[in-house]
Amino acid sequence: MKALTLLFGLSIVHTLPALLSSALAAPESADLTPIQCDDCAKWNAEHKPFRIYGNTYYVGPEGLSSVLITSPAGHILIDGALPQSAPQIAAHIRALGFRLQDIRYILNSHAHFDHAGGIAALQRMSGAKVAASRKGALALHAGDAPANDPQVGFGSANRFPTVPEVSGFSDGDELKIGPLRITIHDTPGHTPGSASYTWQSCKGNRCLRMVYADSLNSVSAPGYRFSADPAYLFNFRVSISTVRSFPCDILISAHPGFSHLFERLAARSSPGGADSLRSPHACQNYADDALRRLEDRLREEQRGP
Repeated sequence: MKALTLLFGLSIVHTLPALLSSALAAPESADLTPIQCDDCAKWNAEHKPFRIYGNTYYVGPEGLSSVLITSPAGHILIDGALPQSAPQIAAHIRALGFRLQDIRYILNSHAHFDHAGGIAALQRMSGAKVAASRKGALALHAGDAPANDPQVGFGSANRFPTVPEVSGFSDGDELKIGPLRITIHDTPGHTPGSASYTWQSCKGNRCLRMVYADSLNSVSAPGYRFSADPAYLFNFRVSISTVRSFPCDILISAHPGFSHLFERLAARSSPGGADSLRSPHACQNYADDALRRLEDRLREEQRGP
């Protein structure tokens, strides 16, 4: 169990275009060196930050979630997207009226370059501590996928800026910062160290149960077989069941498209759509879809090449 009592500094509001221009014009550090991949430009496209609910905000780019949870005692940021996403995330946080220096912890869903790549830069910018699952923390420190990661076969393409100092949390640990209470849940499968997070956000007296669910996608490098490691496969199934069982009013997935976050946001502006981001069955649907994809994958493995 972890607990912190911290002070909150004054927020300064800037316009987003000016912040992005300033951030992108700054001298480039090694931890901002862009990673190139087929989908990276699409994932890193600009998306305007917005309030999800209460003290929870979306601050990531178009295709990679990054979520800020705020409090007067300090903030928590989940995921850092790509290295080249860090200036955009920082600008989004400032545009919403918050200071990077008031981020106390940066949490990670899983240690792949598209979700962990920007964490080293964001830690440097904010001075925040970084935490993940225990296995995830080892991968963040190494800046690479571990040997039993289904995508390790992609080799050097997996690498991302190493995070020098990372704390490893156990399943069920609760991180406390002032009034914030966020629980870490080990959900291995997509990676050995995958983690999901749950907390409550309130608007007045109405509090909703928030879930940041890691990817449950059974993708891999060529040649990997989930069926060849029964223990890993068992844990993957347990993770899917875990996410399915979460008390879940609003789901945010590591890739926003996997939980239709922006479609639900667009519906919120339509008549009668004020509550469209709330979907009590979202975690169940997300897990059921993951299980179908895993079963399809296992059938493919049985058929062979």
